Amino acid sequence: MSVLEMKVPSPGESITEVEIATWLVKDGDYVEKDQPIAEVDSDKATLELPAEESGVITLKAEEGDVVQVGQVVCLIDRDAAKPSGNDAPAAEAPKHEEAPKAAEPAKQEAPAAQPAAAATQTYATGAPSPAAKKILDEKGMDAAQVSGSGRDGRITKSDAELAAVPALGGNPVTATGSRSTTTTKLSVLRRKIAQRLVSVKNETAMLTTFNEVDMSEIFRLRKLYKEEFAQRHGIGLGFMSFFTKAVTRALQMYPDVNASIDGDFKVNYDFCDISIAVSGPKGLMVPVLRNAENMSFASVEANIKDLATKVRDGKITVDEMTGGTFTITNGGTFGSMMSTPIINPPQSAILGMHNIIQRPVAVDGQVVIRPMMYVAMSYDHRIIDGKESVGFLVAVKEAIDNPVGILMNGDERKGLGL
Repeated sequence: MSVLEMKVPSPGESITEVEIATWLVKDGDYVEKDQPIAEVDSDKATLELPAEESGVITLKAEEGDVVQVGQVVCLIDRDAAKPSGNDAPAAEAPKHEEAPKAAEPAKQEAPAAQPAAAATQTYATGAPSPAAKKILDEKGMDAAQVSGSGRDGRITKSDAELAAVPALGGNPVTATGSRSTTTTKLSVLRRKIAQRLVSVKNETAMLTTFNEVDMSEIFRLRKLYKEEFAQRHGIGLGFMSFFTKAVTRALQMYPDVNASIDGDFKVNYDFCDISIAVSGPKGLMVPVLRNAENMSFASVEANIKDLATKVRDGKITVDEMTGGTFTITNGGTFGSMMSTPIINPPQSAILGMHNIIQRPVAVDGQVVIRPMMYVAMSYDHRIIDGKESVGFLVAVKEAIDNPVGILMNGDERKGLGL
């Protein structure tokens, strides 16, 4: 028998272990070469594990197991014959199901054959614990009035306390709804995110500065050129391209915002790799737009759509999320009006967008209604001074308030590639 040992490949540099998130096949299944057999979580992304050869698979790890890169997770018997037609799997199915069914009655009858085990229980159903009994006695209450939530129906101290609280009508309050809890192990990715967020709070001098932007001009441009832009470029004209262009301009004006700390050194980047926060089924991911300073509006929109689709489909790679010199996150899509976004290390700053609200503002001495958005920039004060942080955010505001004059050189059609 020729058996292949499938080992965990390295998902990327610095990743030493992964977690088996989901097996996509069952033990004993026949798999084809390159067929996805499992989804594995690293501390950066969820990846698919493809079969290296065709054959019958034997699983050597359980879902939820953390395995080292290079560790054997399954065996594939390359000599096993491929099942023919649709009848073979159907004929084999009862064999796998009948064994546990036959064993179930014996397991269920075992407690009945050992009545002595039940006798070892300290409390019968509905019996109060000593602490609960004391409370009930003090209140003159009968244990029969209380529903027990403890093991085997035992009345706990909290049950007694709840029952002893008088309701508005003078009767005791008894908890009648569900009081169950669920404990779920955090994924490797979620644990890594938690670790990174705590380290950012502890290891950086993080401050946040705020401003507001007038979205009127962007609304006008989108309404006027939305259909033509989509026909010409095959992509919708959204808000993110305007903010990305505004950010890359501001980063070039304030280079210390586009920098990071490496020990006792400051590293400045002459390129703008913009991380875009995207919410996916496994959590928040930050794929990167490489050299965003050279992208057109259409290129930014197309790349963001492609990366966001990969995140939501679980197809994003580690390389596509590695790096980044500055992050943009949009809490407004979920209704957030104001927040203090957390820096994405080792970057030194992050821009937070929020929801757009029609608000009265003063323009040329007149009160008018405009679509306004609060923006926030969190930054590491160890490397970015207040002057640079405020100047950067004002530069973003200026570009959003006047996108034609600042981002399109006065020609909106040419600026949009029309």
